[in-house]
Amino acid sequence: MPALALGPNSKVMVYVGLDLLGDGLIKLPFVRALRHAFPQGNLVWVAGRGKSVYGSSLAPLVRGLLNAVIEDAHIGNSAHELLFRPLGGDQFDLVIDTQRRFLTSLILKRVRTRMFVSGTGDFVLSDVKPAEGYQKPEAMIRQMLDLLEIATGRPAETNAPLPLEEDMRILAAKLLRGGYAYVAIAPGAGGKHKQWPLDNFVTVARSLAHTGRVPVFLLGPDERDWYGHLSAVVPSALFPLQNAMARGYDLRADLTIALAQRCVAGLANDSGGGHLIAASGIPLVSMFGPTDPGKFAPMARSLTILRAQDFGGDDMKLIPPANALHALDQLMGG
Repeated sequence: MPALALGPNSKVMVYVGLDLLGDGLIKLPFVRALRHAFPQGNLVWVAGRGKSVYGSSLAPLVRGLLNAVIEDAHIGNSAHELLFRPLGGDQFDLVIDTQRRFLTSLILKRVRTRMFVSGTGDFVLSDVKPAEGYQKPEAMIRQMLDLLEIATGRPAETNAPLPLEEDMRILAAKLLRGGYAYVAIAPGAGGKHKQWPLDNFVTVARSLAHTGRVPVFLLGPDERDWYGHLSAVVPSALFPLQNAMARGYDLRADLTIALAQRCVAGLANDSGGGHLIAASGIPLVSMFGPTDPGKFAPMARSLTILRAQDFGGDDMKLIPPANALHALDQLMGG
C-alpha cells in the first residue's frame, strides 16, 4: 500500500532514458494506465538522456494522455548533477523512475516530490516497496506497470481511451467501409529473423477470403515494395495505407490504429505493427521466432501467441499457416 494518498489530479513525473519507436510502442499501455490512474493529473514524461518518440512520431497517440514531454533533460549523465535539483527544482506528487542505473536514481531522488518510486537496487531508494517476495517480471512493460501499482496500491488499468483525432477515424472509415469482416495483417518486422515467410501470409489471406473475410494488409514504409506482389496474388485484399486517400498520412501510427479498430482480429509478427494492432483493442495472433514473447509480447485485449519453438526450432517458417488460421478463427469466435 502507498505511504500517502495520491489524488486523481496529482502531478506525476515519469523518467525514461530515451524512447525509440519500438520503446514507445511497448510503453504505450503504461501511458494509458498512468492516465487511467490519474484522470485529472498533470502527467510529465521526461527523457533524461535523449529524445522520445512521444515528442515526435508518436505524439498524436499521447495527446490527452500526457500533459508534457520533456526531451534531452540531461538527467543521469554525471555525478555532478547530485549538487543540484533536477528540472530547476520543479515539484511533483509522484516521481516514477523506470530505469535501474544507481547514479541516475540517486540524481532523480533529488527531485522535489512527495513520493519517489524506483526499482533500482531492489527498491532500496524507493519510498514505497513491493510486498515481500516480489519477483521482477521479465517483460519491461510489466515492470513499468508494477511501479505504477506499487505507487497507487491499485491494479493498473491499461484501457484509457486512445485520443485518436476525428480526422483519422473518418479517414479510416472511408478506407475500410462498414459491412465487412476485415482482418488486419501486418507482415513486416524489424529484421528478417522476425518475419514469417510472406507466402505464408498469402496463404492465410487467401483462406480468409474464401470464408468471407476481407484481408487488410497494413504495410509500413519498409514493406511498400511488397504491395505489387501481394495485390496480384491476393486480389481480394485491401491495402488502405497504399490507397491514394491515405497519401501523406500513411506513416501516421494513429491511422494504423484507427484502421485496425475497424477489423475483427489481427495477425502480426513480433513487430511495431503488432503493437499498433494490440493498441487498437482487437484480438491479435502474435508470432514469435528467435525473440522472447515473455519480454516483447504486445498487451492485446485478447492475445494468442504462436512460437516457432513449439514447432521444433526458432525459425519463423516453422509456424504452419494452418495454425495461424486456426488461432484467428478461435479469436473470431469460430
